Amino acid sequence: MSDNPNAGANQTPPPPPVVRPPFPAVRLVYAFCYGILAYFVMMILFGLGVIQFALLAINGRVNEELKNFSANLVQYLFELLAFIVFARDEQPFPIGPFPRHA
Repeated sequence: MSDNPNAGANQTPPPPPVVRPPFPAVRLVYAFCYGILAYFVMMILFGLGVIQFALLAINGRVNEELKNFSANLVQYLFELLAFIVFARDEQPFPIGPFPRHA
């Protein structure tokens, strides 16, 4: 027995354990796959840039269709990277829709 009879009455119950959401393993796999896809999209964009420079040197102007396609790919790359860094929760293409540049 303790010397203080009120020692048990003043004790507060321990706080409940902190409930954490489960680790998002599926999102990690998606982010890894989207990272690989982002790498390939970046390489395609660099290639398109070289092609546009060649067209500019040959024709004196850029190809508008290629310019619009490149703008769509840039938007897609943004969506890929935004999903990877948790800036957005919607999954990009091929799970979600392919972006359209305005």
